[in-house]
Amino acid sequence: MEKEVKSGTTTVGIVCEDGVVIAAERKSTLGYLVASKEETKIVQLAPHIAMTEAGMVGDLQALARYMKAEIKLFELQNKKRIPVRAAATLLANILYSGRWSFFPYYVQIILAGFDDKGPNLFVLHPDGSKLDEKKFFSTGSGSPIAFGVLEDSYKEKLSVDEGIKLAIRAIKAAVERDIASGGKGIDVAVITKSGFKKLKEEEIEKIKKKISK
Repeated sequence: MEKEVKSGTTTVGIVCEDGVVIAAERKSTLGYLVASKEETKIVQLAPHIAMTEAGMVGDLQALARYMKAEIKLFELQNKKRIPVRAAATLLANILYSGRWSFFPYYVQIILAGFDDKGPNLFVLHPDGSKLDEKKFFSTGSGSPIAFGVLEDSYKEKLSVDEGIKLAIRAIKAAVERDIASGGKGIDVAVITKSGFKKLKEEEIEKIKKKISK
């Protein structure tokens, strides 16, 4: 059975003083065809952990199912929430296990969360060989454009509200300049000590309008 090969995306992750913000646009492409304008690229893996997705849709969906099951198993066995770094290491091991197979995972992933150590953001190399902790990052075809905005405007101890505005600005810039990024909107989620929260469409649109002025 052939994989569903969709690609073309921009995702962003930003560590703030009181949480972590992740965002993604919704367009996915199949070569020169726009396969979907409403692809969800933020997946909640646990009440305190989520990941952004860039790459092959089939691989990403399989990894999300795998991670959810493994996180549940960890928490049942240890009777505590999995630390964000442990979840990132688990995902790196899964990716690395497929490194020498005929069908390695074709993905770029940002894994973010909030645990006893505060907000965390991890970037995984596609083959799982390296795991990096970052203050901000972007993946996907529009990432060079998003990085320009992030490099220019990121500062230490951003509030979550400031992080949301910066993430939307970065995605918006990529959507306007990268042909493989776009879709009908932007998804934004925040993870704080209270857990995972996805912003409503109207909240995001209100912020986008303020940024455009």
